[in-house]
Amino acid sequence: TSPNLTSPNLTSPNLTSPCGAEVMPAGRVDRIIDGRSFVLDDGREVRLASLEVSPAGETSPAGQAARAALASMLVGETVELRSAAPAPDRYGRAMAYAFTAGEPRPPSIAHTMLARGHARLGAAIGDPACAAELLSQERVARTAKMGLWGEPRYAIMAAGDLAGLVAGQGRFTVVEGKVLSVRASGGTIYMNFGRRWSQALTVTISKRHERIFAGAGLAPKGIENRRLRVRGWIEVRNGPRIEASRPEQIELVEAN
Repeated sequence: TSPNLTSPNLTSPNLTSPCGAEVMPAGRVDRIIDGRSFVLDDGREVRLASLEVSPAGETSPAGQAARAALASMLVGETVELRSAAPAPDRYGRAMAYAFTAGEPRPPSIAHTMLARGHARLGAAIGDPACAAELLSQERVARTAKMGLWGEPRYAIMAAGDLAGLVAGQGRFTVVEGKVLSVRASGGTIYMNFGRRWSQALTVTISKRHERIFAGAGLAPKGIENRRLRVRGWIEVRNGPRIEASRPEQIELVEAN
């Protein structure tokens, strides 16, 4: 029996949710690939947009739980789809938001996965209203330490945890700390979370994106000395850093 997708812990965006663009042909789910991907009976492969889950093949409890949860919700079900990208990705997968068909006000499967702690919100949503809606679902699980939020490896990392950040190179991570300085050099803005930039997280923003962040209330200079939560992939280049290309990668912690 499929779980009740209209849990009182979830808000209930219907198909007028800001998440998703054009309606795509519906289909019946034939099999699950991993915690965010599935195949329809017509052969189309769909990847749920906006989610980060444990990589396929990873044997963490969170990864196994995400795949099992998606299977329990979708196998054999007909889903309505809304596109999240104008074309399939390089692997031929449609990036979309999926809704179970036949329910009057179904939350998307992405909303449900986030609210139950089976996934984290990704770094490239594209629509601020959609990002805010999905983030509100993630907070449900994060606050209650549900699912992956109860596992130390997925916990929010401190921006000054140099060893932890370096060890997480190449992984999607959520990091929290206070911005101590903001500097610009060339075409890049550097938000430094440590007195010595190489000893703590640095978030980089391309100057060509500065106006986008300012329009979202996140002008880089204006968030100096503010406490932030940042999500993205950790690189290590003379210290750990995360590149922020979209405002939805950054939360003002005081606003939560």
